Amino acid sequence: MNKLTFLLVSVILVNYVCSYNLLLVFPHPGRSHAILGAGYVRHLLNAGHEITYITPVPIDPHPKLKQIDVSSHFAAFEKELKVTNYESLKTFGDDVRNSEYLYNLLLDLQNKCVSDENIQKFLKENNEKFDLAIIQWLYSEFNSGFAAVFNIPYIWASSFEVHPAILSLIDEPQSPAYFRDHISPVTPPLTFIERANELWLLIQLFLTRRGLTDKSEKAFSKAYGPAADKRGITLPTLEEFKYKSSLVFGNSYPIVGEAYKLPQNYIPVGGFHIEEKVKPLPEKIQKIMDESENGVIYFSMGTVIKAKTMPIKMKMDLLKVFRELKQTVIWKLEEDLPDMPENVHILKWAPQQSILAHPNCKLLVSHGGLLSISEALHYGVPIVGIPLFADHHVNMIRAVKRGFALQLDLSGEMTEKLKIAIHEMLSNPKYREKVKDFSFIYRHRPLKPGAAIVHWVEHVIKTKGAPHLRSPALYVPLYQKLYLDLIALLITGILALVGLLKKMLGYLRKNRKNIKVKKNK
Repeated sequence: MNKLTFLLVSVILVNYVCSYNLLLVFPHPGRSHAILGAGYVRHLLNAGHEITYITPVPIDPHPKLKQIDVSSHFAAFEKELKVTNYESLKTFGDDVRNSEYLYNLLLDLQNKCVSDENIQKFLKENNEKFDLAIIQWLYSEFNSGFAAVFNIPYIWASSFEVHPAILSLIDEPQSPAYFRDHISPVTPPLTFIERANELWLLIQLFLTRRGLTDKSEKAFSKAYGPAADKRGITLPTLEEFKYKSSLVFGNSYPIVGEAYKLPQNYIPVGGFHIEEKVKPLPEKIQKIMDESENGVIYFSMGTVIKAKTMPIKMKMDLLKVFRELKQTVIWKLEEDLPDMPENVHILKWAPQQSILAHPNCKLLVSHGGLLSISEALHYGVPIVGIPLFADHHVNMIRAVKRGFALQLDLSGEMTEKLKIAIHEMLSNPKYREKVKDFSFIYRHRPLKPGAAIVHWVEHVIKTKGAPHLRSPALYVPLYQKLYLDLIALLITGILALVGLLKKMLGYLRKNRKNIKVKKNK
């Protein structure tokens, strides 16, 4: 009994000693982003750490979890985003590609969130000692102020594939000759026009970010300055502090994106949000999945734009297509429809991962969001994609290129093409074979993404910010990276040499004339 008691106490003490107090800042009011935040929380709680979680979508309570609810900003987000239905997609796609609009939008939204009364109270009055912050990066470094106020190391958590702006915070962006912007609907190798366009987008991106400096600094000082003053801390400038992160956790993995060269402190953890143990399906859905003789097609268009805002004709046309299928269709839709076919089941909420994990799920029809593609790859389910905006298009272009997906454009003729695409995907085994191959690659990693997150969080804390991983590129000015000083020296030397040669030639000509004059005399 004494030995058992000693062992139990030892385990408890070890867990206590190894437990860190972490601050996770994921205030962006988007459901898919909240899924990522919850994934970080889950892995770190399972590792025994204490967590304070800033989120608009609170999760189930846990003894080691404190949550700060910022859901009051959902309405402001939807208003500013200007995309609430399928009709608004016609103009919103252009807005998303406009870096000035996008970066201003996210700066303003993050500023509003930090100005929230609850957040200001937390910044000024919370006396906890945090060991590290994980801060969501979403087109702005504004939220790094949380780490500045609490004077702790921090890690960026990027929601996207590798992005030039996030790379510039820890190293430097790569060549636009092959490294495309994450929204650009192109994949390497790029044509001449595509390379020129990517170069222009990169220049435009950094001009936009440079143009926001004054606005960002004023907002940063106003939002975090009072809390820093109260704590007796000198608040650094945002321009200085945004480069102080220890790592970047990227929601990326080469088989989903591209195999780019990455700095040592960019850690790809794509798929970390996927549950290691599949949650059981609700009884009703389990019965549908089990009893569907010809398999199940799962249809979901994501969470940003509600599917019920589709034009009524499009919804009726989709029902007509689904009625003619021998497969069962589960459609995530926020409303009931009249005259429902027997083989179609509408769910206002659906446990997507558990549905995709079921062996009877034959096909995913999706908007092409990064999380949906990651989950489909993980569980080996082919995709028919109907991209809406942002990175959806390039996600689907890659999936089609790799042979496990087909893509349709959102249009009035989409439904008829969808019928053809579904028949092709289900009748041709090459798509399922290909997705199974890629599923193996996606899952076959040296370290599971959740375990990688825990390892690197603990590593950063134990090494006091992991300064040994910082890239020397951060300390080299742009003109030196581009060898502009050397080019200037060479040009100056060449010009000086040309000038000297001109003078010498002029001198020689003058002497020659003098000699001729003397001879003539």
